[in-house]
Amino acid sequence: MRAKRLTESVEAAELLSAGQLVAIPTETVYGLAANGLDDHAVARIFEAKKRPFFDPLILHIGSTEQAKSLCQDWPDEAEKLSRAFWPGPLTLVLPKSDRVPNIVSSDLPTVGIRMPQHALTLELLNLLEFPLAAPSANPFGYVSPTTAEHVLDQLGESIEAVLDGGPCQVGIESTIVKWDETGLHLLRLGAITQEQIEAVVGPITQSVSVSQKVQAPGQLEQHYSPHCGITLFEPGASAPNPNDQQAVVYFQKLPEGMPQHGYYLSQYGELSEAAASVFSVLRNLDKWGYAHAYIEWAPKHGLGLAINDRLKRAAAKR
Repeated sequence: MRAKRLTESVEAAELLSAGQLVAIPTETVYGLAANGLDDHAVARIFEAKKRPFFDPLILHIGSTEQAKSLCQDWPDEAEKLSRAFWPGPLTLVLPKSDRVPNIVSSDLPTVGIRMPQHALTLELLNLLEFPLAAPSANPFGYVSPTTAEHVLDQLGESIEAVLDGGPCQVGIESTIVKWDETGLHLLRLGAITQEQIEAVVGPITQSVSVSQKVQAPGQLEQHYSPHCGITLFEPGASAPNPNDQQAVVYFQKLPEGMPQHGYYLSQYGELSEAAASVFSVLRNLDKWGYAHAYIEWAPKHGLGLAINDRLKRAAAKR
């Protein structure tokens, strides 16, 4: 049976309370949600996505008090960052309490928690008595979904419903920060920049390269990948001539006009616009049947670093 398209949180809450899977909108991407305290419901997420069990999930919460109940410890830095950036695209990785099932954390002693900045999903979360485990609502390793239609196209036969909250405004996943005995670590780049975080809590260490053991979502070498091949090129470098089999994607719309089979991430060269469109552009490359695409790096600062992180992982060889 094909998934229902819902527009109100009450019916979504009923399905989730019954152990069902519902894709939910956030400001970043659509998440595939289940009761985060129910082992069986969470296992269905891994099954629907074909996601390996070593890749931990993030719990989505509706209040800071709920977040604290899922952690053994709530350090001062967590309090400062949650006050500064929640609701918003920041995930905090903290020592988990016994309430959190091991399947959520992939047997790690920590769990990622965030409060999404989407009115409909916050309304839903506050109707529930449990947090929602919700990785991106797409087959594992493929491009993340930023509309309800993206979810229906690929998981429509595997889940019960999609709560349609319109297109995602940020368009790339949350920034992830972890605490341990050596300090604070940036595990995944996202819409909240390292500079913004350091302005609140001081210096942090980047640990966003490929890890021997995955500590948080988005750390695998290959991720967010379309089926077509991807080659990245530097701004200002000449790209191959596009053709029926080969597209070129520029960061910004060319002032002299775009060639046939040429595309762009941002019309006016804005990082926020490029972030919101990057996953849709990657999906369209497959939809339009290209075998390969040459994509220009984004500017290497601020939000551009997170965009480039997604492009680098999308271009990693299978």
